[in-house]
Formats: sequence, C-alpha cells, structure tokens
Amino acid sequence: MFTGLVSDVGTIRSVEARGELRRIRIACSYDPKTILLGASIACSGPCLTAVEIGEEGGRTFFDIDAAAETLARTTVGAWAPGMRVNLERSLKIGDELGGHIVTGHVDGVARIVERRDFDGMAHFDIEAPAALARFIAEKGSVCLDGTSLTVNNVTGNRFTILLIPHTLEVTTWGERKTGDPLNIEVDLMARYAARLVEAK
Repeated sequence: MFTGLVSDVGTIRSVEARGELRRIRIACSYDPKTILLGASIACSGPCLTAVEIGEEGGRTFFDIDAAAETLARTTVGAWAPGMRVNLERSLKIGDELGGHIVTGHVDGVARIVERRDFDGMAHFDIEAPAALARFIAEKGSVCLDGTSLTVNNVTGNRFTILLIPHTLEVTTWGERKTGDPLNIEVDLMARYAARLVEAK
C-alpha cells in the first residue's frame, strides 16, 4: 500500500531479458540496510518486488523482475538504462497518509496530450484509456507514474492536472512532455463505487 508521495527518483542501470521476465536494476538514494529482500517498492506506479539489493558506484541499487503482465499493461516494457523513475516505499503503520490510497496495481497507460508551463508551474492535459475515463472525476484523485494528483477538470476521456514547482523538481514530472505515456491507477474508492452500481 502506498500514498502516491514520491520519496526518491531512481535511475535505471540495466535491463536484462530473462525469457518472459525482465530483470531491471534501479539505482536510488535509499539506505540499503532499510530495504529487505522481497520488499515492495512503487516504481513510477507499479508495485514491484526487490529481489536483490546492494551498492554499486557509490549508490544503492535494487533489482526487480517484471513479468509479462506488468510489461504488457504498463510503461515498464519501454524502460531503458538512463531513464529516471519515481520511487515510493510501502507504508508502515503510523505513517502519514499525505496523498491518497494507492495499491501499485496499474490499470493502464495514459498519455500527455499537451503541457503548458507558467509561473514555474505546469498544466498537463492527459488522455485516459476509454475504459478508465469513467473512474476519473473533477477534484478527485488519480495516480500517474506513482504520483498522487488532483484532477482539475474532465472532458470525455481527457482530464487536466496542475503541478506546482516542488512536484516538478522532486519527481520525473519536470521531464515529461507532450506524447509521453504515463502509468495510471484510478482511485480505489471510485472503482468500488462503480462496481456497486453495476451490481444493482
């Protein structure tokens, strides 16, 4: 379980094909002593399992194995050495819930339609997959590339978000541009509310 508050930005060090799996090494600033083997870490959205931890080149690294389902439903299949990813450690009892409840189970891939910068901030127009658009509501929450964000407005399959300078600086959002794909996880409460309506 996560909150969508990014705690570090990692860098992809290597990607190795292993049959239907891909072993991906991510360098980060976390203390290696605090990462347990098998720990869950949200990596630009998907909750992935640390299968090896160590230090290399003066930085901590952890390896994850991305299976076929993850590669098919997220942007992980396009990750390459040098790319940067938003990281968040899983919640502990007593942690501050500053974003919204995020599971790390990505629903699909959205796309940036337009970016407009002003006063150090940025408006992003995002197009969601048609099947997910009904879960996105004005002033509601959405998780994009592992970041908890508030929806400003919605028109059909498109919605707008506004990022403040701090978010642009401490996440990968400062690098995002028109046409970029984004891992999207819709709000858990919206999903269950829709399912209850369908059940009636």
